[in-house]
Amino acid sequence: MNSPAPLPVIRLKTDRTPGHPWVWSAQVHKPETRVPPGSVVDVQDAKGRFVGRGFWNGHARIALRLLTSDPAETIDAEWIAARIDRAVTLRKNLLELDRVSDAWRVVHSEGDGLSGLVVDRYADILVIEYFAAGMWRFREAIHAALLRHFPGARLYWFAESHVQKQESFDCRSPEAPAPAEVHEHGLRFHAAPGYGHKTGFFADQRENRHHFARLARGRRVLDLCCNAGGFAVHALAAGAQSATGVDMDPGILEIARANAAANDVPAVFEAADIFDWLRGAIARGEQYDAVILDPAKLTRDRNKVVDALKKYFAMNRLALDVIPPGGLLLTCSCTGLVSEADFLEMLRRVALNAGREIQVLHTAGAGADHPFRSDVPEGRYLKAVFCRVM
Repeated sequence: MNSPAPLPVIRLKTDRTPGHPWVWSAQVHKPETRVPPGSVVDVQDAKGRFVGRGFWNGHARIALRLLTSDPAETIDAEWIAARIDRAVTLRKNLLELDRVSDAWRVVHSEGDGLSGLVVDRYADILVIEYFAAGMWRFREAIHAALLRHFPGARLYWFAESHVQKQESFDCRSPEAPAPAEVHEHGLRFHAAPGYGHKTGFFADQRENRHHFARLARGRRVLDLCCNAGGFAVHALAAGAQSATGVDMDPGILEIARANAAANDVPAVFEAADIFDWLRGAIARGEQYDAVILDPAKLTRDRNKVVDALKKYFAMNRLALDVIPPGGLLLTCSCTGLVSEADFLEMLRRVALNAGREIQVLHTAGAGADHPFRSDVPEGRYLKAVFCRVM
């Protein structure tokens, strides 16, 4: 039996073991002969010692995605399938997510040891997002492994255009599947993959929606950057006095209204820029004693983190002016480059500027179906800070 051909070798510029599965292009010696993007390679340190095995991409800023440090492990279709098996077992057997929802993350990239791959489940639809040429090369094995766990599922896959350009691969998505109805803590929502909003539903806030709804009983709720209206619907179903959602995208608000109707709750949704809307509400003297602020990601560029924090400051500062003493604020950031410490410091400055006391009740993140590795803090992208404003 012939032994497998040796893998291409990529040499690091240092003899220190990387403390992160991402290795940047400036940290490696480019190979003398071309190695196609997404190839599996062996990685050695500057002294020629084995470091690990993973995906190579000489065109990308992340030149190496380390997948294993075990020289006995072969990165092939069976290895990919075994990692997917492990990810599904976590969600189904340990977390028992099916007891509360049929909308959850199946694979969370580095958090499940599958760098460059994210899979979300929405009832019978599996949405597969590719971030790396290496994972795209294994797409047939990925799809087959997923269908073993979810027989009959409809698969929809995509990669954002900037990712395809940076990673040098061509991902052609199939026709978008018909929207699905999903369930979360006994409520009904619409998920519409491929219709301009990835899914029209964000499962990462599942437990935060549920927790906020309990706190909002009897209160007037304002859901800013409401997207598909999940917080507003949960709050009304739990006994909130009223709920208004604001988002600047009229299309997503149609889904929000459908979600409210599906649960027979009287949420009101308005299409507007939240800055303009809040200034108008302040001028009218309106007050809301439970406010959610959950904007979209503000930057992917490390050089623009300060600008993102300034924008978080501005929107949180405005929000305080519609919250009466004793009111609640749930303020969120899904900008992975903004740390929890920086986000809390921004809130401290907001309180100082407003002359208000912000009492932090609880800090949270994405649900447990979005695990992150201790050496990959970027995986903990979502910050959710539950506050009382005095």
